[in-house]
Amino acid sequence: MRFPVVARTGTGLRCPLCGSPTRQATGEYEEHGVRTALGGEGNTRIEAFLDNIRSLYNVGSMFRSADGAGIGHLYLCGMTPTPDNPRLAKTALGAQNSVPWTYRRNGLSAAVSLRESGRRLWALEGGPSSVPLQEALPGLSGPPLVLIVGNEVSGVDPAVLELCERIVHIPMRGAKSCLNAAVAFGIAAYQLCMPGLKGNTGEPFP
Repeated sequence: MRFPVVARTGTGLRCPLCGSPTRQATGEYEEHGVRTALGGEGNTRIEAFLDNIRSLYNVGSMFRSADGAGIGHLYLCGMTPTPDNPRLAKTALGAQNSVPWTYRRNGLSAAVSLRESGRRLWALEGGPSSVPLQEALPGLSGPPLVLIVGNEVSGVDPAVLELCERIVHIPMRGAKSCLNAAVAFGIAAYQLCMPGLKGNTGEPFP
């Protein structure tokens, strides 16, 4: 078996599966991250609202996606864990320090305040009123937009949905009707922040 070892950690002397002694087979891994940011075509400020997201790991992943996509602010509400919990860093990997965030216990009152401030609310949710996210992108330009993601099981609070200008979803081609909350958030964040991003076919992502 081949497996990576983080340099200078003292780990890797034995196989993590069987405990047998190991030997170094190749040189150190190198980080091959993307060093230059992609420029978005829109100028609308995009923020996000995480209401009653239960999983620390989902929220950490959302912080990382928010950082990569260029989300301007994360509003954490209800039972959504905050970066004050050190375990969130396991999936945020430092993004919790680069993305501005605030916490409100009551998601509905937070949503009301955001709408009263002139922000537009878009919910990432299914249902009869929901349209594919790609179809909603032509209406993206305008005042700051807040993408709302709700509880992993129950979805977005119905009272918050009533405040939303639009309800959007990510089309599904398989047997399941929805994605993991953090995965769906990442897809939507990039679509909203970089609406002109093209796939390798030259066409916008569906």
